[in-house]
Amino acid sequence: MSAADRPVAGEPAVGRVFQRVLGRELPIAVRAEGCTIWDAAGRAYLDAAGGAIVVNVGHGRQSIVDAMERQARAFTYVHGTTFTTEALETYARAVGRYLPVDDPAIYPVSGGSEAIESCLKLVRSYHLSRREPDRTVVIARWGSYHGNSIGALDLSGREPLRRPYEPWLGRFSHVNAAYPYRGGEAAAHALGDAEALAAELEAAIAEAGQGRVAAFVAEPIVGATLGAVAPPDGYWPAIAEVCRRHGVLLVADEVMTGFGRTGRWFGMDHWGVRADVMAAAKGVAGGYFPLGLAVASGNVYETINAGGGFVHGFTYSHSPVGAAVASEVLRILETEKLVEASAAKGERLRALVSDRLGGHANVGEVRGRGLLVGVELVADRATRRPFPRAARLIEGVVAHARDAGLLLYHGTGNADGTNGDTVLLGPPFVVTDDEMKTIAARLGDAVERAAAEASGRLG
Repeated sequence: MSAADRPVAGEPAVGRVFQRVLGRELPIAVRAEGCTIWDAAGRAYLDAAGGAIVVNVGHGRQSIVDAMERQARAFTYVHGTTFTTEALETYARAVGRYLPVDDPAIYPVSGGSEAIESCLKLVRSYHLSRREPDRTVVIARWGSYHGNSIGALDLSGREPLRRPYEPWLGRFSHVNAAYPYRGGEAAAHALGDAEALAAELEAAIAEAGQGRVAAFVAEPIVGATLGAVAPPDGYWPAIAEVCRRHGVLLVADEVMTGFGRTGRWFGMDHWGVRADVMAAAKGVAGGYFPLGLAVASGNVYETINAGGGFVHGFTYSHSPVGAAVASEVLRILETEKLVEASAAKGERLRALVSDRLGGHANVGEVRGRGLLVGVELVADRATRRPFPRAARLIEGVVAHARDAGLLLYHGTGNADGTNGDTVLLGPPFVVTDDEMKTIAARLGDAVERAAAEASGRLG
């Protein structure tokens, strides 16, 4: 903000942006291309997080802007109860073959939280259509993140985000996180054994009562809350079997893991498991348009259709401009083989980060799939004891990295709901080898400086 834009004492108040970060003046972004963002001062930032693990095909893609413009010149908005559009119908046909859902039907919305809310209503509508109104219980996991609207936040098991709003939460149930690194730690609400996790879900379904559980909702690989944590081998097939045996819909939250982020088209593809309902966002439009998808299987869709319809809707759902953007993002992913690139580059980035930080006393684990790479930071590597929140370790890591021109995504509270620090890397799939080397080097420097400072503050 320039001096001319700042309010003058004594003058009437003027409009301002309620920034997502308070107490710190943000630089003004003016341009982005590939994996780099430039601010108004001419400074370059290497976007190692793809924003919020959103930008998959890279910044500055002219063909996506062109697709957006073509649709916008024709028309930008029609109400979804009055018209369908060729842009949307074409996209649904193209994307359907990649979705880990049988005979999918997509309900486009404006982002991940809306997608999750829509999925929850799909679940309810499905059971009402089947004349099973008592199926009201939804089970999720601790250590999860499903969005920031009240329903999605209640579904989430991310305690630092839940805490201010706890009086408004409590309708959903939670089981332990599938978190091998902290498996068996009660404070982390974590188990690391597939059989134990499946047995716990079965017990939770039994405790809720026969015919009472509507759905189980989980991320295939946990992103923001735990930092790229994949479940133990055998977990997803076992969970799917429990759900289907009890008539419970399996809802996959692929908001962060979808559209190539984990080196497969979708996270569930790593285990060959098909969801009944799925949420997607972020990479669906690659950051070029606010877009999410709630996806119903053919069975769920036809059941709801036969049962009287879906009582739901958003003003900006079924956007034709969003569909045009998503179609071009999909075309780029296909023609440039960027999902395969995510897999190969992800292995390379993990190796580079492991070489730089794998032996560091304050790095507990480097993990992930594809270009979703996590680093868990600890105060004591042998015991996995986290730094206390008061040490503000991750804030130091992020600040030092930003000062060096590197943008990171991070999380807190993974160890016990308050303490624990993770870094999440998710650069665009067009990231180069030199850029990955720079990410590992700058991240390593930032961790070393911040850990030394945090240890010093603790004495």
